[in-house]
Amino acid sequence: MSARLPLAIDSGGLDLPATGVVSVLHPVAMTDLSALPADRIKVVQPFKPDFDHFQSLGYSCAAFSDAPCGAALVCLPRAKALARSLIASACQRNTGPVIIDGTKTDGIDSMLKECRKRVDVFGPVAKSHGKLFWFDANPEAFADWQASPQTIGDFVTAPGVFSADGVDPASELLGRALPEKMGKHVADLGAGWGYLAAQVLTRNGVERLDLVEADAIALECARQNVSDPRARFHWADATRWAPEERVDTIIMNPPFHMGRTADPSLGRAFVTAAARMLKPSGHLWMVANRHLPYERTLDECFAKVEDAGGDNRFKIFHAVRPKPTGKPTPNRTRR
Repeated sequence: MSARLPLAIDSGGLDLPATGVVSVLHPVAMTDLSALPADRIKVVQPFKPDFDHFQSLGYSCAAFSDAPCGAALVCLPRAKALARSLIASACQRNTGPVIIDGTKTDGIDSMLKECRKRVDVFGPVAKSHGKLFWFDANPEAFADWQASPQTIGDFVTAPGVFSADGVDPASELLGRALPEKMGKHVADLGAGWGYLAAQVLTRNGVERLDLVEADAIALECARQNVSDPRARFHWADATRWAPEERVDTIIMNPPFHMGRTADPSLGRAFVTAAARMLKPSGHLWMVANRHLPYERTLDECFAKVEDAGGDNRFKIFHAVRPKPTGKPTPNRTRR
């Protein structure tokens, strides 16, 4: 977007209002906002690492916002339902232009076609494998795009969160593999909307469960899905979060994508973070896709690593006793 927005303002006919908040919805850390008036920007970003990035640059930030604004810039997410919801929200609270920016891989072309069926669209400005277009806020035209809660059995989810349309099969597999006794203090890293946390709370002896999730939207769903008073909720990057005291057991189904690109370093960072959080006798239960190479990191971080089952798509690891050093001493067995 760094090239498209200045072009639209300088020569494309986009006029920003002289006053009022410019609401920027869901920009990622690489998004350049320098073409906008910095003192009027309100970044709305529920993903904690990106939120922290823009806050560190001095921008006013919020995980959610329904406050009025004079203009809104929607940085198009890949999830179509979420993209529609953001556009509807921008129209609802905006008195000026709604600006949509995205790449071809994010679906900007199809979104442009859909918007043209509803309102008069200005632009687009095409540059760097993407497009930017805008229109005057029209709440009625996009009223049917407002997000509504989704349900999976007794669970509530929301557009755009991971596995919004059904229980993730890897999490379901791990949930069935968890032991009956997990210790008094358990943490769920990357807890999502709370499916695995709900399984943990059916086990014997659990007195506290920390749900750690970077997506504030998913965490709000988890608050509704896990009403047990033993649960504590943390909006945080799981690779950076630190418990008040070391925990007995950690469970996780770590993310492994950055955008469309598989990035096993994300899962490896979860493993090293888990080792740092656990008691010396602590346990890690983890599920991952079969093709992801986590074994070496697990061996480096834990005294014993057990292949604890799985199926043809996923593998489950049970790792015990985090190491104080990073030197690998492989000791993996298959159950």
